[in-house]
Amino acid sequence: MTTAVVSAVLRWYGSEARDLPWRRPGTTPWQIMISEFMLQQTPVARVLEPWQRWVDRWPVPAALAAEPSGEAVRAWGRLGYPRRALRLHRAAVAIDHDHDGEVPADLAALRALPGVGDYTAAAVASFGFGQRHLVLDTNVRRVITRIGAGLQYPATSLSAAERALAETFLPRPAPRAARWAAASMELGAVVCTARSPRCDVCPVRSRCAWRAAGYPAWAGPPRRGQTYTGTDRQCRGAVLAVLRERDDPVPAEELATAWPDQDQYRRALAGLITDGLITEGSFGYALPS
Repeated sequence: MTTAVVSAVLRWYGSEARDLPWRRPGTTPWQIMISEFMLQQTPVARVLEPWQRWVDRWPVPAALAAEPSGEAVRAWGRLGYPRRALRLHRAAVAIDHDHDGEVPADLAALRALPGVGDYTAAAVASFGFGQRHLVLDTNVRRVITRIGAGLQYPATSLSAAERALAETFLPRPAPRAARWAAASMELGAVVCTARSPRCDVCPVRSRCAWRAAGYPAWAGPPRRGQTYTGTDRQCRGAVLAVLRERDDPVPAEELATAWPDQDQYRRALAGLITDGLITEGSFGYALPS
């Protein structure tokens, strides 16, 4: 069954995959790493332009490593979760210093880079080097859980049983496994979506255990969507937006006008300093140098 599923999804991917720039021939492992950092908790549509700007400005890790970390935060713009920019900068420094400026192909070496977790390491090894690894993002996990386990959603955390199920789908040849990782991810992103799956166009609808069971509803803990308006995240973003527009330090009294709720502003400011996203000096606040 799993072999038939994989074959059908790969055929579908061959004709229906979106033309995303980091999937095109000639894309380097470094450019793929940038895309993977940016795509964490961020929709593809919001990543396209920032990704292109980053790869144009910093085509190799050494180019980013040579600049202050604050420039990475500045260039991150409105992508959200800006600590990812700091981590990507630190990864670039480590690659330049420890790997002669080349993204390592070894999974353990990738995993040891700052900000690179199990998923990102496997994704870069698969998409950048064509290796055979389990690449289990939210979309892949949902696809495999629905097809193989008959459940609407995977559990909050990845279990040994879920990994074992995913392994049954992973092809043995490394190139085919890498393509399956991309194809199953694409299927989850555009067809087998979380809230409105398009089962009528799914290439494996006849082999889906969740569909065969009559689409049983999720019986686990409530799944709540993320809010943004009025949150500390929005406040932090407003503060960083002011600093990104300035090359010189912003005086404290001026920066305080970035957000109306001063208690929330002070809390966000303290968090940004703790996270290393901004620095405080005698002339005010600035992005890190």
